[in-house]
Amino acid sequence: MELDFERCYRAVDSRDQRFDGWFYTGVTSTGIYCRPSCPAMTPKRQNVRFFPSAAAAQTAGLRACRRCRPDAAPGSPQWDVRADVVGRAMRLIADGVVDRDGIPGLAARLGYTERHLHRMLRTEMGAGPLALARAQRAQTARTLIETTGLGMAEVAFAAGFGSVRQFNDTVREVFGAAPSELRTARRQYPAPGGAGTITLRLAYRPPLHAEALLDFLALRALPGVEEVRDGTYRRGLRLPHGPGEAALTPADGHVTATLRLTDMRDLAPAVARCRRLLDLDADPTAVDGTLAADPALAGVVAAEPGIRLPRSVDGFEMAVRAIVGQQVSVRSARTTLTRLLAHLRPPAPTPGPTGVDQEVRAPGERSRDPEPLDRPAEGAGSAWLSGFPTAEEVLGVPDEVFGMPAGRRETIRGLARAVADGSLDLAPGGDREESVRRLLALPGIGPWTAGYVAMRALGDPDVLLPTDLAVRRGAAALGLPDAPTTLDTYADRWRPWRSYAVIRLWRAA
Repeated sequence: MELDFERCYRAVDSRDQRFDGWFYTGVTSTGIYCRPSCPAMTPKRQNVRFFPSAAAAQTAGLRACRRCRPDAAPGSPQWDVRADVVGRAMRLIADGVVDRDGIPGLAARLGYTERHLHRMLRTEMGAGPLALARAQRAQTARTLIETTGLGMAEVAFAAGFGSVRQFNDTVREVFGAAPSELRTARRQYPAPGGAGTITLRLAYRPPLHAEALLDFLALRALPGVEEVRDGTYRRGLRLPHGPGEAALTPADGHVTATLRLTDMRDLAPAVARCRRLLDLDADPTAVDGTLAADPALAGVVAAEPGIRLPRSVDGFEMAVRAIVGQQVSVRSARTTLTRLLAHLRPPAPTPGPTGVDQEVRAPGERSRDPEPLDRPAEGAGSAWLSGFPTAEEVLGVPDEVFGMPAGRRETIRGLARAVADGSLDLAPGGDREESVRRLLALPGIGPWTAGYVAMRALGDPDVLLPTDLAVRRGAAALGLPDAPTTLDTYADRWRPWRSYAVIRLWRAA
């Protein structure tokens, strides 16, 4: 990936936070790499190199700056936008595919040979898939060292390292300190959170309109799966090694994430899915700049900067929601889904690995939802929220439980069969165009449903839903054309951020 030296250097000289995660600054005179906004003195030009990834900087022999923590910077917004092989690979690596299935598994998911995949990633990212996964393992290890009481051997294997020696060598090389030194300097949290609980900060590029995010999620919250209380969004997760739960509280400059995991190996996938859910790697300046160029949207963009695109942690869940939501209100769809979940709700998991004593600072959880949800008393011992049912579980639901027309019920079953047999990939690393094509081939799924799934499950930032009733009402409220064909033509000026325009039109409605 080409990086223009002058533009990058100006960003570093101005300590511009908007570029954190876009690239990394290597300082050859000190042997460290930083984020562009590092508060340290700007290095001389002749001592600076720019890298497209932290892994590329580490491969060049540089260690992470202890002052600006470049390993904790927001991810590049490219990986949310790009639908090519490199973008898909980066999303899969973030989800821990390399740690679980190795490079052969990653290459098989993408449909390329290992050699060709390595060549593409080296060209774009300055590092191969193994180095990119290693950089992520190092960051996961640092998080576990500094925020939990796990033993170092447990940290090593939870972070995905093959041996304690490999773990020690990598931590020393990347951070310039032994694991024990990182733990000595760790932050102390006053309140115990119980076994398997960890609290960390998820960085984002400001601005972030937190109220819009929480309003959107609260309106669609499914009892037993998710809830919004006192500024915190909480939901159950289905993770590769077991169930989990996330509590996400937007704050100034970061989102506080409290994760409860049955297996610490799921930390990196849980973080990646939470970031994706809240769209934390987006570049709101670029999005708002394009939308505000339209006089009809300029006012709402100025009034509410930083509107994000709420995505999902489970592509199958979002596809089922889209089908149930066909031609009905959000409230009606929520009622139908609640009935389905009541039949399928699994037993609550046992919190965390036994014998692990960890510390956490837990956020408050008073309800903002006007409809109280049925859950036990709060605290470390409360029952967990459940992840959404799997495709296999949905296939076993009796007809009478669905509570919807027969055609729509069979559409959900057709979707579940396609996901269960692997012919439809709704994971973050799936091919967006191919997934939409396969969705449209299923009986009962049309352009609106496929578009909604592409926007929220597959993360496509450039989807318009011109036939959506709320989109048309929002367009009319803002003085825009509300006829589907005319609106579709008009919206070309919002490319490549039409999905964000849809969120704003829904709010206007």
